Amino acid sequence: MVNVPIGEVLKEYNYINDDQLNQALEAQKRDRKKRLGQILIELGFVTETQVIEALGQRLNLPVINVIAFPVEIEAVSKIPKDLAVKYNMIGIKVENGTLSVAMSDPLNFYAIEDIRQLTKMNLSLYLSESQSILDLINYYYSEIDAQKAAKHAHSSVLSTTVEVTNVEEAESTTLAPVVRLLDSLLSKGYSTNASDIHIEPFEERTVIRFRVDGMLVDYMNLTHQIQNPLIARIKILSNLNIAEKRVPQDGHFRTVVEGNEINVRVSIIPTIYGEKAVMRFLLTDTPIDNKDQFGMNSTNYEKFKQMLMSPHGIIYITGPTGSGKTTTLYMALEHLSKGEVNISTIEDPVERNLERVNQMQVNNVAGLTFDVGLRAILRQDPDIIMVGETRDIETAQISVRAAITGHLVLSTLHTNDALSAIVRLNDMGISPYLIANSVTGLVAQRLIRKICPYCMTTYKPELSEREFLDDDIVEVKKGTGCHICNNTGYKGRIAIHEMAIIDRTLRTLISSKAPMDEIQAYAIEEQGMMTLKESAMELVRKGITSPQELIKISYYQ
Repeated sequence: MVNVPIGEVLKEYNYINDDQLNQALEAQKRDRKKRLGQILIELGFVTETQVIEALGQRLNLPVINVIAFPVEIEAVSKIPKDLAVKYNMIGIKVENGTLSVAMSDPLNFYAIEDIRQLTKMNLSLYLSESQSILDLINYYYSEIDAQKAAKHAHSSVLSTTVEVTNVEEAESTTLAPVVRLLDSLLSKGYSTNASDIHIEPFEERTVIRFRVDGMLVDYMNLTHQIQNPLIARIKILSNLNIAEKRVPQDGHFRTVVEGNEINVRVSIIPTIYGEKAVMRFLLTDTPIDNKDQFGMNSTNYEKFKQMLMSPHGIIYITGPTGSGKTTTLYMALEHLSKGEVNISTIEDPVERNLERVNQMQVNNVAGLTFDVGLRAILRQDPDIIMVGETRDIETAQISVRAAITGHLVLSTLHTNDALSAIVRLNDMGISPYLIANSVTGLVAQRLIRKICPYCMTTYKPELSEREFLDDDIVEVKKGTGCHICNNTGYKGRIAIHEMAIIDRTLRTLISSKAPMDEIQAYAIEEQGMMTLKESAMELVRKGITSPQELIKISYYQ
């Protein structure tokens, strides 16, 4: 291949000028490890897309969206993972003794020659963006590692008749492949942003499923013989009783996955075909993005900050399990965590470690329940209290009393919308007068899936979708499915919110037992409260989510 100076190529296509090229060359003198194209991109003179397009035209190489390419696993396995990462290169096809590879830097002749010598194959080069290649590397190599670990574990288990009943047997070298299998499952689950890993035994096989973006997806089938050693390994890590297989057990362990230390919460139950395990990732040390990560629009974000400015009262975050309520509470606590306030929490469980916050975990066996913990916190001179969940009348009553006596209390409730929290508290036995004078803010929340950016396409909505859409929405987006999103069409989730500030008028309406329709009408018409459906509609209009996600929300309204 002809040696083509990248700077001259980009000048030829009028992407950069002489001054910009000289600046980049000077920067390269200070950092010889960086390639010139990378420096030009970092300086903002060109985009990676422009670099790749220019090189593709000059070198007569095809430019592809590698995410949409039908990648062959055989081709991927031809290049070791460390070299794939080092060279930002991935095998995509094998045909007639030629290995087709996607790479972002076709001028890295050393990389090309190294892979040619290693594979003993001719190479056919395709150009693609570096991040897309890296995403595929993470996806396919974790898949390959897991499949290898499963195969090795299967062979190992079949070669032994060990019945795992104690720690020594569970940690024996004979069952070491099972350790690698579990490590690979944790790595794959973490890299795909799974919240939970399910290990489910059935009559003839054990099924591994990941919960990604709120939905369970099948990942792998294992032979039934692997199930017992795999569960035993999980029990060892979680300090659970290996010999006990008749009753549910709960535990947790810490591990390092891809260089990140994480907590894993474990639940094991007996089923008719053996023990089922669910492992949940608790990202305890991950920093929280106070705004963008949770998708609050500017209006709702300002409302939420206004709620948090109140020196006393209760703010309830409402929604079903898995709607991100606890994460929003943590976001609020990080916002409030300053040197002049004393913050204490009672949680079940503690899901994230917070600086300058005194966190207490429910322990039912020891008698430490929400109401007991809350009473203890009130003797600790608190300014701000977080109660993980208001489950019973005792906890609700103590929270109300704390709010009225000058404390800011944050908690959660299970309701379908924000203002239904009033009905829920009333049903629990809290009088309308106390609700009106203690509650200062209500926030309903849902998590909806975002369209995968790698396979996003625009289309005109179906007739069945139009009835849920505003009239001005004539085009919408959806994901067609690709490698990155596991063919779901979605990648990641975003929160939508419905917020009501309990002002003087709302307090009067609540204490006078006004109909819920009247209360809601005031919140919408006078406060400008966006409903959950309206928040989802806004995201459909922006092309962030699909009509299908909006339709799900509509059934709650």
